[in-house]
Amino acid sequence: MRKELVIENELMSDEELQFLINKDEKETRTFYRAISVFMIICFVIPFIVAWMRAMDGDEHPFELVAYFLGVGFLLSFLGVCAWVTYSRSLQKIKTDIKKRSKTVERTHITRKQYVAGNHTYYFYLDSPVKLSIEVSETDYYLLNDGDEVNIEYSTNAKLYFGYF
Repeated sequence: MRKELVIENELMSDEELQFLINKDEKETRTFYRAISVFMIICFVIPFIVAWMRAMDGDEHPFELVAYFLGVGFLLSFLGVCAWVTYSRSLQKIKTDIKKRSKTVERTHITRKQYVAGNHTYYFYLDSPVKLSIEVSETDYYLLNDGDEVNIEYSTNAKLYFGYF
């Protein structure tokens, strides 16, 4: 049975803010590196298509208009994909860094599980944001199903910070 959802906003600690800044820097580098590779591919694919047309015996396989139309289409498609990717991930992290606000959500333990393979302990929660969390051995034996646990995460990107 789902209990009332209790959410509060608090100011991030310096460690949590630094975690987000580091994540932002890493994700931004990866994003721009991927965009650079895909931009090169956008120029190479129409060239490969022209060579394939030349192999098939086309009289004018290397037309500049066809080449640049292909490049333009692929770059437009890449731009839309990049914008969607940016707005779904990086923009949310940057907003969290700017606002310096985190969410503290009061949840309840629905199930406990011990994983013998790697000696870890998990609580399954009734949170709409975080379904399970890894916990310490002490907390695993101290808390039971139905007990209350507070989890902290960034407000927009929903990046998990910890529990108490």
